[in-house]
Amino acid sequence: MGLPELFILAVGLSMDAFAVSVCKGLAMSKITAGKAALVGLWFGGFQALMPALGFLLGFQFKESITAVDHWIAFILLGIIGGNMIREACSGECESESGSLDIKTMFLLAVATSIDALAVGITFAFLKVNIAAAVSFIGVTTFIISAAGVKIGNIFGTKYKSKAELAGGIILVLLGLKILLEHLGIL
Repeated sequence: MGLPELFILAVGLSMDAFAVSVCKGLAMSKITAGKAALVGLWFGGFQALMPALGFLLGFQFKESITAVDHWIAFILLGIIGGNMIREACSGECESESGSLDIKTMFLLAVATSIDALAVGITFAFLKVNIAAAVSFIGVTTFIISAAGVKIGNIFGTKYKSKAELAGGIILVLLGLKILLEHLGIL
């Protein structure tokens, strides 16, 4: 997986966190750089941690499922992307509270990074520098989430659904690309 694909994947994965960040920004009366950075750290940190954990899990089973790894990547990314598309069409804010307490942020960070765990499993079957990949995903999500807080505070939820829809489409297309490359079509 090259840098362009990793960037597209990182942006796609960060769209759930962006959507929740927009809702956080919408619910906050006053935005500071510290609050935006805190949201970015929670979401970026978990988006980096989860694929690393997924990679370790996937690596344990790599030999036994190498023959179907491309199908696994295709199915997992398709399911994740499909869920993001479905959530985008529902049009609801996942978080209506502006609270940044540990319990709230922990639960939101885990919820928005579960898809990154599944992507980490697919990393075990692809040629990926896992340290670079998780760092890149974490930093990308940090930036996008911090910006999402500010965007939510200024614009409301105008861009939330569009971002989630784009993220879902990106993940579905990446899964399709992995499958088609393995089958020799691309």
